[in-house]
Amino acid sequence: MAKLTPEMQELFKSTKYFPLATASKDGEPNVVPVGSVFLMDPETIWIGNQFMDTTLKNVIDNPRASLYVWTQGVKGCLKIKGDVTVMTEGEDYARMKGFVSARKAELKCRSLLILNITEVYECSSGADAGKRLI
Repeated sequence: MAKLTPEMQELFKSTKYFPLATASKDGEPNVVPVGSVFLMDPETIWIGNQFMDTTLKNVIDNPRASLYVWTQGVKGCLKIKGDVTVMTEGEDYARMKGFVSARKAELKCRSLLILNITEVYECSSGADAGKRLI
């Protein structure tokens, strides 16, 4: 497990939409923008699935994903990699359904993707681009 630093957490909190990349078990890439993303603690990110079909299939078959953290006007850019667990019942799933409803009442959360952070990389341009930070 890797832990985001306080500075990384602030960048995360400043970001509204996150590109989420997955791959099928055969290696076919997929990327989608997601907005229901919550940093639960320095090691864990919750992602609400309202519309994902390919992404969901991918993380079931290949439970790894990468989340891109960047927003215009804020310094910094991170690529977070991690292991994903999918939940469709239980207390955590019910809690995520509440988070999604609070943001937009008409959205239905179909599942909760829990990303346990394993690696973090610098993705800003420059000499340190691609450098592993954690």
